[in-house]
Order: sequence, then C-alpha cells, then structure tokens
Amino acid sequence: MPSRSRRNNLRRWRSAIAAALLGAVLAGGVRASATSRQERGPTPLSAEDLSTAIGRLGDLDYPTRMKAARAVRRAPGATAAPALLQAFREHADGYVRFRALVLLTGFADPRTADAMQEALTSPNDRLREVAYGYFEHAPNPTLAPKFLASLDSETGEFVRPSLVRALAALAAQGNAPARDVLIRDAARGVDYFRSTVIEALGDFKITAAVPRLIEVARLEGPLQDDAVLALGRIGDKTAMGALAELQRTGAEVLQPAIATGFCLMGQNCTSHIGFLQKTLGFAEDVPGYQDLLRGAASGLGALGAAGQTEATGILLDVGVPSEDPVRAPVALAVGMIALRNLPAFLDAVETRKDRDAVISLLAEGFDMLEEDLEEERFFAAVRRTYWAAADGSPRRALCEQLITRLDF
Repeated sequence: MPSRSRRNNLRRWRSAIAAALLGAVLAGGVRASATSRQERGPTPLSAEDLSTAIGRLGDLDYPTRMKAARAVRRAPGATAAPALLQAFREHADGYVRFRALVLLTGFADPRTADAMQEALTSPNDRLREVAYGYFEHAPNPTLAPKFLASLDSETGEFVRPSLVRALAALAAQGNAPARDVLIRDAARGVDYFRSTVIEALGDFKITAAVPRLIEVARLEGPLQDDAVLALGRIGDKTAMGALAELQRTGAEVLQPAIATGFCLMGQNCTSHIGFLQKTLGFAEDVPGYQDLLRGAASGLGALGAAGQTEATGILLDVGVPSEDPVRAPVALAVGMIALRNLPAFLDAVETRKDRDAVISLLAEGFDMLEEDLEEERFFAAVRRTYWAAADGSPRRALCEQLITRLDF
C-alpha cells in the first residue's frame, strides 16, 4: 500500500470535484428509491439508448456519467458487449473508449481478451493501463515476451505499475524471466517505480525475491516500509531475523510496517495489531505525526486485506467519525481492503450499525484511489455476492446497500 499511497497523492487533485459531486449523490441529490436500486437482472435497452448511454460515459457531469455506466452494466451482455467493443475501437472520445473497455470486463464475453491485447499497443495510456491490469487477473503466458520487451520502453506514470503487476502474476505462475527481471528492478531505477515492483513481489508472494527485499529493507529511505510489508506478505520465515533487527534499530516511523510484517507472517498478531491501534490513536490525538498516522493506517489496511477483520474494524471505528488529516489515510486503507478482499470487508461491515457512514468512508477511499478497473471488478463481485446470498439475509442487505449508496 505505501506505493499506492504515493501514486494517490499524484491523482487526488483530479478527484476533488468528483468527490464533492459524490457527496451530493450520497446525501440524496440524485437518488432513486431503495426498491428501484435492487438488482433485478439484465434490463434491456434499445440499440439507440445503449449507444446514447455509452456516449455519455465521458460526460463532464459526474451524475450523468454515473447513470450511464449503471445503465450499461445492467444491459444484457449479448447487446452490451458488442456495443462496448465497438466503442472501444471506434469512438472519437478517448475517455469513452477507456470507460468502454473497463465496463467490458464486467461481462463474460470471450472477445474481451482479444480487445485487451489490441489495447496493449494503443497510444492511449489509459487503455494500456486497463489492458495490463486485465492480464494481472487473467495471466497469459504467451504474452510474457511482449511484456518483458515493453518493460524497457514503457514509461507511463500509471501504466508501468500495471505492467509490473501483470509480470508479477506471470512470475507467480513460475515464469522465470519475469521473476528475474522484477527482482532486478527492485534494486534499480526511480524510487516510485521500484516501489511498485516491491509491492508486486510481495502481493504475488515471489519467494525468490526475499534476499533482495531484505537488502532493500535494511537501507534507510522511502522504500523501507514497502520492502518490510512485501516480506510480510510473502511470509517466508527466513526474513524474521531481518525484521527483528529492524525492530531494534529501525526508525520510529518504520515500526508500524514492522509490526504489520510480523503479523502477516503469523507472529503474535494480537500484540502487533494492538500496537498499530495505539499508534493510530496517538497520531490522531497529537498533531505532527502524519508519517506515523499513514504507517499505522497502511499497516492495518494490509492486515485487513489479508483477512484480519479486527484490523478493518479498528480502521472503521477511527475513520467513520474522523476528519482530515486522519480521514484521508484511513479512507485509502479501507478502500484497498474492499478492492483486494471483498469477503473480508463484508465480514467486517455486515453487523455494524453505522454501515451508511462506512460506505461514505469507502466512497472517499475509492475517489482517492481512482482505480477504475479494480472498482469495476469490485462492483461485479458485489453484484455476484448479492445474487448468491439468501433473500432477506444480512449479506444480501449489505450488498444492496453498497449498490444503492455507491450508485453502480
């Protein structure tokens, strides 16, 4: 998460207007009744209405874009997928092409993979970012040579991290060249790009990277916390000695990441989560400790994404009533939990009485993250969960609440 946080700082200004508009939506400015929000299966649209809705995916007015995307998502796949494919290939507005490609991933259409391969060579950065993101979740070993070649030339600020994660997915399947080049790049280049490599090595549990990550973790600097968290996510116990050494000698600001790393390895989670909770509370009460605040929120977010519902609960207890500067890092952490582990997020939220406020916090996190493809995957997973849950069950009620409040 730390590398994502740095990426988010570059994007947050672009979300400010959308966040304000979303606040109006959540407050009731453009809301339909709860009954009309319920999932009822595909809603047929005429070819003309579907084309109009797709054209509005790039509208400058947020509620208009939102309503258009919602209509397209609920159109029958037999008509929506071909229309989205046509828009991706032919529409004059590059942003509409981008949104069409994102929405296409919500339909189980066999032509999607071919469209994504086409997008890999597009001059449109957004399209390439979506394509690499798609192949992170649907690894295709035949594309490994192409990805490796692209690593030498892809410098798009938000594209390269998606390419790195697509390579990490292949490395996790045993692709040795992908593994080796990522281990190499964890130790060279610009810190921002190195951070994305380190995070990917951890997320995809590339055990061969442990020695390199230990080297990075021992070097004071902005990549220490990334490397420590990556070691924790990999879970190789040979790294415990390095973490114990850093716990004794490392800077105060590194301690939340170390506590998180130990817990991710299954070591004394109760005390380490307690430490993160106390650190978050201290940083909330005492101004001037923003680094500690971000570290504790990031650590609890990593644990929540790993299935520690207690960690998610701590973030929600702090975040729901909070204001900035506390609210932003907590909202980011909550957003990452929901995107990376929906079942764990639902488990943590299902029995809470403040679910509306939790969903508002989640919406703020999504605005700052601006992860279009991951959010679309989240929306699709919530809809699937809604239908799989028993009618009248708490799980279905929560999913309906998410659908209603987030307007997807």
